[in-house]
Amino acid sequence: MAWRARPESLKLVAAKIRKQNWERQKQDGLDYVTVGDFAWYDHVLGTSLLLGHVPQRHNNGFPDLDTLFRIGRGQSQTDCGCAGEAASDMTKWFNTNYHYIVPEFSSDDQFKVSWTQLFDEINEAQQQGHQVKPVLLGPLSYLYLGKEVEQGFDRLSLLPRLLTAYQAIFAKFEKLGIEWVQVDEPILALELEKPWLESFKLAYQVIRSDVKVLLATYFDSVVDSLDAIVDLEVDGLHIDVVAAPKQLDEVVHRLPSDWVLSAGIINGRNVWRANLHSALHTLKPIKRELGERLWVASSCSLLHSPVNVELETKLPQGTENWFSFAKQKVSEVSWLAKALDGNEQAIEHCAQYSQPILDRGRSTWVNKPHVQSRVATLVSTNGDRSAPYAERAHHQQEVLKLPKLPTTTIGSFPQTAEVRKSRAAFKRGDIGVAEYESLMKDFIKDTVKRQEATGLDVLVHGEAERNDMVEYFAENLSGFQTTEFGWVQSYGSRCVKPAIVVADIERDKSITVDWSTYAQSLTDKPMKGMLTGPVTILCWTFPREDVSRETIANQLAFALQDEVDALQQANINIIQIDEPAIREGLPLKKRDHKEYLNWAVKAFKVSAASARPETQIHTHMCYSEFNEIIESVAELDADVITIETSRSNMELLNAFEEFNYPNEIGPGVYDIHSPNIPNVEWIEQLIEKAARRIPVERLWVNPDCGLKTRNWEETEASLTNLVQAAKNLRERLL
Repeated sequence: MAWRARPESLKLVAAKIRKQNWERQKQDGLDYVTVGDFAWYDHVLGTSLLLGHVPQRHNNGFPDLDTLFRIGRGQSQTDCGCAGEAASDMTKWFNTNYHYIVPEFSSDDQFKVSWTQLFDEINEAQQQGHQVKPVLLGPLSYLYLGKEVEQGFDRLSLLPRLLTAYQAIFAKFEKLGIEWVQVDEPILALELEKPWLESFKLAYQVIRSDVKVLLATYFDSVVDSLDAIVDLEVDGLHIDVVAAPKQLDEVVHRLPSDWVLSAGIINGRNVWRANLHSALHTLKPIKRELGERLWVASSCSLLHSPVNVELETKLPQGTENWFSFAKQKVSEVSWLAKALDGNEQAIEHCAQYSQPILDRGRSTWVNKPHVQSRVATLVSTNGDRSAPYAERAHHQQEVLKLPKLPTTTIGSFPQTAEVRKSRAAFKRGDIGVAEYESLMKDFIKDTVKRQEATGLDVLVHGEAERNDMVEYFAENLSGFQTTEFGWVQSYGSRCVKPAIVVADIERDKSITVDWSTYAQSLTDKPMKGMLTGPVTILCWTFPREDVSRETIANQLAFALQDEVDALQQANINIIQIDEPAIREGLPLKKRDHKEYLNWAVKAFKVSAASARPETQIHTHMCYSEFNEIIESVAELDADVITIETSRSNMELLNAFEEFNYPNEIGPGVYDIHSPNIPNVEWIEQLIEKAARRIPVERLWVNPDCGLKTRNWEETEASLTNLVQAAKNLRERLL
C-alpha cells in the first residue's frame, strides 16, 4: 500500500490540509475552528481507534495507522505473509454516500483511550493560534451504528464501560483548555427505541465535566426526541434546519434557558448558493429572542460538499454565481452571523446574495412539455414488465442457455493508469475522437479476452470509457452540469465527483450501445449492458432544490428506458440497471418510508419497462442494510439482483430466511475493496451458506461490487478461483 511506503510524507500532506482548513475558518471570522473532522479513512473507524476498540483479528497491540488501514482495507497475503485478513464490514452513513467501517461488539469488549490523533490535532491547532472546538462521535451513536458479533448479546449493555472511556476523553479536553466540544448524536433524528432514548440521560450525566457540550444532530428533525433531549446535561443543541425546517419553532420554544442553539441553516449537502436574504429573515426573530445564544452553522459536516467552486473555470457563462462549495459555505455562515449581529456591510451583502434558486434557469425546467407529458403518464402506470418473472425466466433460459450457478461480475474492470491517461488526454483535447475510441476498444478487447480466459459465463465490456458510474451518465444526458474539481469523499481514499441537476433531463443520444455491441462482437458469450439506475443517479448527484426528487427520478427513468430499448434492439440480452443507492435514499423516519419507496420502486420499474421477456434485467446493491426494505427490493422485479454480502459474511442474507425472494440472486462472494485474493474453499463456503437460504437453482456467483479499483493480477486470480468454485459446486450441489 502506498501509505506504507511514505508514511511521513502522508502525514505532512495531512497536516498541510488541516492548517489550510483551519486558517480558512479563522479568516472568515468563525468563532471556533473545528478539530477532529479529519479522518484517515472514516470518522467512525477513527473513533474505534480512539477508544481502543479494534476487532481481535486486527489487534496487534497498540492501534496505529497500520491497524486502521488493515481494518478498512483488509490485509493481503503479500502484506503479512499469512492467510490474509478480510476488511471489516462497511455501510452507508445514514442517507448519504459516505461510508463507515461498522464497529463490532461482543460481551467482553473493553474501551480505553488508545489513539492520540484527536488530542494531537487539538494541540496542533492551538499552537497555530486557533480557538478550538473539537468534534466527537457520541457514545450512543457509536454503539447504535455498530453490530453485535455474538448471538443474543445486546450492545447497549456495553454503555457503562464505554462511558468510562468518554470520561477519560473529556478529562483530556479539560487539560487542553477546551471550552466547547461538539458531540455528534445523529441517531436522535431517528425514531429510537425506548431503551436507546432513555440511555441518553445516564450517558450525559456520566460524561458531564467543565467542558461545555454542544449536542449535534442532523439529516432530519429531532422533535420526536425533544422530550429526552431537553432533559440532558448539555449546554447547547445543533439542529439541521435545511433537512427539517419545521422543527425550528418547536426547538426554540422548548430550548432550556441556558442553552445555545446552533442553527444549521447553510446546506452542507448541496452545492446551490444559499439564499442569505431568506435565511436572515428566518433567523432574525430567533436572534431577538435568544441573543448571543443563537449560533449560525452549516446544516451538517461540509464533508458532503466539494471544496472550492473558485477552482471551476469551465462553468457555462452566466452560471458562475449559482453554486457554493465548502469554502464558500464557510463564508456564507460568517456573513449571515455578522448580519444577525447588525453589521451593515453584512446586511447589505445578504440582501444582494439572495438570488432565488427558482430563478436559476427555471425556464429550462418548465419549457419542455414533451418531458413533462411523459412523466405525467406515470400517474396511470406501474411500469410493470410485459410478462411475469416465471414466464420471463423461461424465455431467458431459452435465449441465454446459462449453466446453473452462472458466474459474472458487477460491471467495471481495473481502471489502469493507461486507461485513465487515455481518457484524460481525450478530455483535454490532446487526442481526437477516432484515436480515443480506438484506444478504448483496445482496452475493451483486452478485458473481454481476460474474462474468457477465466471462464466466466456472462461477460461485461469493463467500462474503460467511464470515469464514474454516475458522472458518465450525467455527461451524456441533457440537464446536468459537471465540474472539474467537485470531489466528495465516499470512503477511505475513494472520492466521487457528483454532477449537478440544472434542467430537464433527457436522453438525446445513445449512451452505452456502441461500446456494448462492440464488446459483444468479440465473444460468443452473453455480454451484459451496464446502466446506472434512476434513484442512484439522483442520490449521487446534487439535485435542484426547487424540484422534487421524485420528479427528477421519473425523468431519469424514462431516459434510461430508452437506453434499455436501444440495447435490446442491438441484441444485448442482459442489461444491468444498478441501484446501490436505493436504500441510501430512504428517509430516516420510518413513517416516511412508504412514500419514498413507492416512487423509487416505480422509477426503477419504468426504466426497465421496455425490456422484452427474453431480455434479462439485473440490478446491483452494495454496502447497504437493505433487509428492512426487502419487500420493496422484490417489487423492483429485476430478474437477477446482485448484492454485497462478503464483508458481512452473508449476514445480509438473513432477511431471506423469513422472506421468500421470488427471483434470482447473486450474493457477492468476495470483497473487491480488499487486496485479498479469496481462495476456492472460501468462495465455496460462502455459496453453500447462501444456498441454505436461496434455492441453488436461483443463485448466481459474482464479486460483491465492481472491480474498478483492483489491479489485473488480483482480479484474474480472484475470478479464476470464483469460476472454479462454481464448477465444483455444480457437481456437488446440483
